[in-house]
Amino acid sequence: MLGRKDEFNYEFLNDIGLNYFRQRLPWIGGDLQTLRDTFRAEELPVETAKSIRIPVEELPGGSLGSGYLLALLDLPPEKESIRGLVLMIHGLGGSSKRAGLRRMAILLQSSGFAVLRLNLRGADPGRHLAGGTYAAQCNSDLKQVFVIARDLCRSLEMNTFIPKSSVPLLGVGISLGGTILLNACLEKCNQNDRGKNLLDGLVCTSSPLDLLESSLSIERARNSIYQRWLLKRLIRQTLSDPFGISPAEKQSLVNTYKGNGPPKTIREFDSTITAPRWGYESVDSYYERASPLVHLSENHSLMPPTLILQSLDDPWVPVDGARKLSLKLAKYSESKVKVLLTKKGGHNGFHGVDGCWGDQLVVKWFNYLGY
Repeated sequence: MLGRKDEFNYEFLNDIGLNYFRQRLPWIGGDLQTLRDTFRAEELPVETAKSIRIPVEELPGGSLGSGYLLALLDLPPEKESIRGLVLMIHGLGGSSKRAGLRRMAILLQSSGFAVLRLNLRGADPGRHLAGGTYAAQCNSDLKQVFVIARDLCRSLEMNTFIPKSSVPLLGVGISLGGTILLNACLEKCNQNDRGKNLLDGLVCTSSPLDLLESSLSIERARNSIYQRWLLKRLIRQTLSDPFGISPAEKQSLVNTYKGNGPPKTIREFDSTITAPRWGYESVDSYYERASPLVHLSENHSLMPPTLILQSLDDPWVPVDGARKLSLKLAKYSESKVKVLLTKKGGHNGFHGVDGCWGDQLVVKWFNYLGY
């Protein structure tokens, strides 16, 4: 289905001062846009970030899992004029070391923002610090993350000369990282204390809003290479757990999944590992409860200012969820959530004629919010 002209929100892009996305040669099409950061090595500065350990408790499903998450704090060159702290969360199989995530962090730093790059449990380089693996709804892990991030905002405020009441806490979620941040913010919306959002602004790039639809998409024959790559990383992360895994989990990953060999799909992995570890009775329950689409439609006016970016040619995440949300939100002028659809861009690609357009959009959105 071709996109309608009125759903691409050209007026919004004009408001924030950014041209519409145009692909850069030779990265033409959804797959090459998706794979560009894998094929093309980035020349990035040597890591100078400060490491911060954030305590987490045992997983809801009762597996071994206490320990720490590793976050990396990057400060901007001009530390006396920090415009905000940006919490960045990677996607499925990713980490704080991924080139695309680091590139975005560097642009944010050069624009005056401090950046806190979080590694979810199981992700390198923090694999050794906590047992278990992450999920699309891991709110219990993020509670202390937000506490420490707000403390950092207050600490940064003491060292800045900008006349603001406080340094804002902003969020960027890449792919599943965006789903995770949406779920955390939605939980806050449903609590009695609605006076303060977890974040002061948020961007979600190529983030699944419907986990079942996304799992079906990645299972398509044309995505078999992508799925094998993701599964290889997920299984390696799980088996390398320094806190150990249960005999049943090891059996399912190494020997057989229901007699058919190791998991062959993300859904099978989630069924045997993710859902039970996080206390869900089944993978269907996990996908239903951890999909933010319905809750986002119902609570959009209570959310922090949120921008959801999705391309029509994303080979991993179907555009249907973002399109449904966009149509729903068009009826509400007070909505805090904006959906931006592009015809091209792939999955977290958006490599344009003037560099990474997706990175530039993040900075423009935060500027648009007044930061």
